[in-house]
Amino acid sequence: MKPSQQVTRRRFLATSIAASAAVLLSGCGFRLRGLDSMPRLPALSIEGDDKSALAQQLRIRLLQQSTEVSDGAPWRVTLGSPALRQRRIGSEGRASQEHELTLSTSLSVQQRENNAYVLNNATVTTSTRIRVSDDDLLNRETLFQEAEQTLTRQLAERIIERLANLEAIQ
Repeated sequence: MKPSQQVTRRRFLATSIAASAAVLLSGCGFRLRGLDSMPRLPALSIEGDDKSALAQQLRIRLLQQSTEVSDGAPWRVTLGSPALRQRRIGSEGRASQEHELTLSTSLSVQQRENNAYVLNNATVTTSTRIRVSDDDLLNRETLFQEAEQTLTRQLAERIIERLANLEAIQ
């Protein structure tokens, strides 16, 4: 009777250790992504296509991160016009089609005092896929608009990540 208790005890200990490890490791991911994940950016000036939805979204995101955005800032961020490309995926005869939407823009970062480029005409891109029914035209337009708004937010985040990874502006 004693050997069966040891097996149960071993099984209990092994299960407890595995569960504890799983809980601890799952918490690590939240900690790693949490505090101070983005370094503070210096004051920036948004130039180029600064009236686009992307430029407005970028400005909002930068301000949310306490980054000063002003016309005379020491660093110029020049945005190209965002380009949205749409590509159908799959065969033509179906009632619903899958579409791949890709939003991209060019990005340059320049120091104002000496006009030195830290980043010159780099392309930043994000994409998504949506399934759209060809029969429902109203819903189709709404899905495309929502996807474009989501891509704009994602592209603004990608630009901020790119800026944060530039050592020269830190």
